[in-house]
Amino acid sequence: MAVLYYFDSQRGGVPIFMWLALLIVLYLTVIELRPLVMPFRVKVWWFSLALLTHFFGYLALRAYVLYRRVSGVQ
Repeated sequence: MAVLYYFDSQRGGVPIFMWLALLIVLYLTVIELRPLVMPFRVKVWWFSLALLTHFFGYLALRAYVLYRRVSGVQ
């Protein structure tokens, strides 16, 4: 998200591919969170993390989901 603000403040606009990449990451985050059994507040926290940190937040979510699957927690 900070990268989007940088482009917006320095060059007059955010490139369309940056917005598209953010939307794709958020879409994938929603798809990943839907089947998980956890409180809504936790799902919103993961979505917010992906929104604020972009790709790195999504990678953290993928690692967390992998950890839950390996440890047997559904």
